[in-house]
Amino acid sequence: MSVAAPAISLAEARRHTQATVAQSGTSFGAGMRILSRRRREAMYAIYAFCREVDDIADEPGTLQEKQSGLGAWRMEIERIYRGAPTTPTGVALLEHVKDYDLPKEEFILVIEGMEMDAAGPIIAPTMDGLFAYTRRAAGAVGMLSMPVFGAPRSKAAEDFALSLGDALQLTNILRDVEEDAAEGRLYLPAELLKKYDCPLNPDVIGIARGLPLVREELAAVAREKFTATRAALEHLDWKVLRPALLMMGIYEHYLNMMTARGWDNGHPKPELSKLQKILIAARWFVAPKLRAP
Repeated sequence: MSVAAPAISLAEARRHTQATVAQSGTSFGAGMRILSRRRREAMYAIYAFCREVDDIADEPGTLQEKQSGLGAWRMEIERIYRGAPTTPTGVALLEHVKDYDLPKEEFILVIEGMEMDAAGPIIAPTMDGLFAYTRRAAGAVGMLSMPVFGAPRSKAAEDFALSLGDALQLTNILRDVEEDAAEGRLYLPAELLKKYDCPLNPDVIGIARGLPLVREELAAVAREKFTATRAALEHLDWKVLRPALLMMGIYEHYLNMMTARGWDNGHPKPELSKLQKILIAARWFVAPKLRAP
């Protein structure tokens, strides 16, 4: 039985995903732009999917509305793998799911991560719970990206994707403590908060005396994840993974900035200008730091 062609044309779907990336202003844009056209279109489609499910979890709405929206995306993933997507992003993903043999379970893990946020706010998860979240919110995206970059399926490729996903997500958590707290979220692990006598309460975490020590210890974990990423990279072709390495360079720079200034409370969120990001990306494009600094 033949599958009816979707009402949305492939050209329209591609324009939609490209516009989603452009409108987001994502730091990942530089890494995507250095790919060949075909691979770049695949990354645009993956990014658009991630953006859309993230928006469902983050934007105002009842839990029921968010669960319904994410449930609709679960059904769309099933339709994609049957060859009959109905959304612009689904249509854009279809050809790449086939070309790069993208694993369905990783799309579902991304949705699960957004379901965790939607059911939240997440407040002081256990360390295991935090890594369950980063596996879904970041690691799954890495696992979808690796085949598109051209990395072979291997343990080294999986270790690279998951370690880098953890490193990037932990760095984000360290940068965004106050911003997340203002939205009622607290991603810092309960074990560290309790260890340093910090309240498990986003309303007052920003002035907690033990917060600098929590951040410092979690930063050491993030640094270990960057080190593990480099260890996996020794068994891979770094030139194939340039898009990921550009992001690694920018986020490791953020971590270095925070470490250098210290972890005292009251520091503003570290930011890089567009020019600074371009310069860092250019350095990592030509000569990435394959050994730990």
